[in-house]
Amino acid sequence: MLSKKTKYAIKALMVLGRNFGKEPMQIGKIAEEERIPKKFLEQILLEMRNAGILYSKKGAGGGYSLNKAPEDIYLSQVMRLIDGPIALLPCVSLNFYRSCEECVEEHACGIRDVFVEVRNAMLQILNDTSISHLINKEKELNLEVDSN
Repeated sequence: MLSKKTKYAIKALMVLGRNFGKEPMQIGKIAEEERIPKKFLEQILLEMRNAGILYSKKGAGGGYSLNKAPEDIYLSQVMRLIDGPIALLPCVSLNFYRSCEECVEEHACGIRDVFVEVRNAMLQILNDTSISHLINKEKELNLEVDSN
């Protein structure tokens, strides 16, 4: 399940993506716009800044902005940064692999085999979905709602 922290990170990135190329945004504005607790958002933004996804500027006119274009920030990056492994089992994780304690022969495990397929399908989507894609998808969905 997607953690609330990761969901908030993605929502904040979408706000900053819509603001891309403009002045940095203050934490309070992002928190208000997306109804994210400000203190929690501060931690999330700092983590993303330390990872190089965001840029921060202190002082008057300061705030946060994207350090790269919204089309270059992918959901898989954000999810791994905030929550760690994407795979549902540690034995199928690409970046956070751990063998399962109860597994005798990993290569012959039917459960593992199926969850490798699940991981691959999920990664394909997450690696292909950028913040820009989400922003455009949201615009499309809002147009559909408005036309009904």
